[in-house]
Amino acid sequence: MQQMSPDQLARPDYATVPRYAGAPDCAVELGDNTNQWGMPPAAAAALAERVPVSGYPDMYADSLKRTVATHAGVSPECVVTGNGSDDVIDCAIRAFAAPGERIAHPDPTFVMVPIFARINSVVPVPVPLTANYEMDADALLATEARIIYLCTPNNPTATATPYHAVRKVIAHAPGLVILDEAYAEFAGAAGLLAEAPSLERVLVCRTMSKAYGLAGLRVGYATAAAWIIENIEKSRGPFKVNAVGERVAVAALTRDRAWVAARAKEAVENRERLAAELRALDLDPLPSAANFLLVPTPKAPAIAAHLRSRSISVRAFVDLPVVGTAFRITAAPWPMMERAIAAIREALG
Repeated sequence: MQQMSPDQLARPDYATVPRYAGAPDCAVELGDNTNQWGMPPAAAAALAERVPVSGYPDMYADSLKRTVATHAGVSPECVVTGNGSDDVIDCAIRAFAAPGERIAHPDPTFVMVPIFARINSVVPVPVPLTANYEMDADALLATEARIIYLCTPNNPTATATPYHAVRKVIAHAPGLVILDEAYAEFAGAAGLLAEAPSLERVLVCRTMSKAYGLAGLRVGYATAAAWIIENIEKSRGPFKVNAVGERVAVAALTRDRAWVAARAKEAVENRERLAAELRALDLDPLPSAANFLLVPTPKAPAIAAHLRSRSISVRAFVDLPVVGTAFRITAAPWPMMERAIAAIREALG
């Protein structure tokens, strides 16, 4: 019998899924919107403790679920955890959209959403942002997609969508609405984490990777009505959160919230200082409600390349819908910002 080649074995639709490119290895990491102040203290202490790892972790991270439930003011049955919030999004797409059905999303938005859609044989339907960089509620609803994905503050634009527009989508969507609040700690708004279980068809996702400084441990969570959580857990399988990640995330959510709030406040202050410095260089960053700025300029690839030569990582985007070519830069402790500003000034010549 003739054996199939690797190309013949692969599912045809996988060929359309682009490979995600990670950030370059640089001394100053300003490309991934992570917490450059490091781990919060209670989380660091928990990481230093001896955690048994010879056996499996809890199947569904029950300790973390109870902690999130307390933090959000919901029932543990209304909480799902995952290997980062992107894992929760992936599992939700698999649970609530059959192959060939559609997921509508603002464009541009979190780069992994159309990738997860294609991996699950779901059709991504990009809907351009409005001229003021907000999601277009009416256009998203007009797609009649099985799932609508929203992100506020949005990534990569950093812009916030008013919650009255979010609620309009929730009220009229024909299927599940996924609301990604990965940057909520920087936005100065409560969000819908506590309210999601009462909204019937809404999944609100949060992450420990940004404000909480735990990106390397890959821990995320979401709230929703219990029936939504049950279906997502059927699609995700057990052991998605490892024992170390669960221990550290529980410590951070219970004992580090004041530290995280203080660092988030500092990130917002430094973001505004950075925006002023960039405007002085004749650059015009978009309004931001997150811990980063998106800076439209045709020189973005050259700026990013020059910063890499100085061991500073930012992320360049080419021909983003509505925005055009731009670079994204994370707010960090001010000495890092000064180093980046000096390199940007060099790049502009």
